[in-house]
Amino acid sequence: MSYTADQGRYQQMQYRRCGKSGIQLPSLSLGLWQNFGDVNERSNYRKILHTAFDQGITHFDLANNYGPPPGSAESNFGKLLKEDFSTHRDELIISSKAGYTMWDGPYGDWGSKKYLVSSLDQSLKRMQLDYVDIFYHHRPDPLTPLEETMGALDLIVRQGKALYAGISNYPADKAAEAITLLKRMGTPCLIHQPKYSMFVRWVEEGLLDVLEEHGVGCIPFSPLAQGLLTNRYLNGVPEGSRASRGGSLNAEDITADKIEQIKALNVIAIERRQSLAQMALAWLLKDKRVTSVLIGASRPEQLLDSIACLKNTHFDKEELDRIEAILK
Repeated sequence: MSYTADQGRYQQMQYRRCGKSGIQLPSLSLGLWQNFGDVNERSNYRKILHTAFDQGITHFDLANNYGPPPGSAESNFGKLLKEDFSTHRDELIISSKAGYTMWDGPYGDWGSKKYLVSSLDQSLKRMQLDYVDIFYHHRPDPLTPLEETMGALDLIVRQGKALYAGISNYPADKAAEAITLLKRMGTPCLIHQPKYSMFVRWVEEGLLDVLEEHGVGCIPFSPLAQGLLTNRYLNGVPEGSRASRGGSLNAEDITADKIEQIKALNVIAIERRQSLAQMALAWLLKDKRVTSVLIGASRPEQLLDSIACLKNTHFDKEELDRIEAILK
């Protein structure tokens, strides 16, 4: 069946300006890190994309290695983009990244100009696009000079293969250096994508201040701490959960103290008439330096539940103090 977008989609979402740029992003963006690979059911992730756009989510975030297998998320997204969203391309912000291992040999990883340019060329072919809206360097490279990596982003933008440049996982000092280099080259850094949640707060130790000072947007990923900040782990590690399967979340990381924190946070969420996940997303959005929050979804209903966080993003001082006491 053909897809017809909801006519009222832009009335259902809140948008925020990205730093000092002309770009506005939805308060929640959809990340395709998981659930869009060849191992996943096409009809399900197709419906997730439809639901996201119908709710006013205009930003879809990918990377070269998303899958599994690596590259398959971009390929699958590209097919659906052509089938269902071809008339909406100019309404979308599509981003991709390179920086982690993608292919064998010395040119398929990290931050060389060779890798970044080649990787984006491959990504564009997989997604059947002439350009992406944002292209990120996915992680700092300790061996490649930062001038080369930022020079590659500058080149990519000047070639018209990306409209904007971004960085991800950069600590505050490296982010400041990268942002300054890009500005000198004439290609301002649009946005930074760090890991940030109630349980992972390193960005508060200088990075958010750097981004505010330079007028760069911020789009946190893993806002639910790989599912820890949901109702799923209130009573320990359930069978079939991500932690029980290993990988990006390990069962041994879910200590008794962590469970107690989750339970205490859930009490506040209930008082706010939110799920724990909704409160965790709203807690990030309370900071005006945060442009958008990247959410994932394994089914459309989960996506709609996350979007409901926008009904209440205000926290009074008492709530914030109680949350701080729990997180210490």
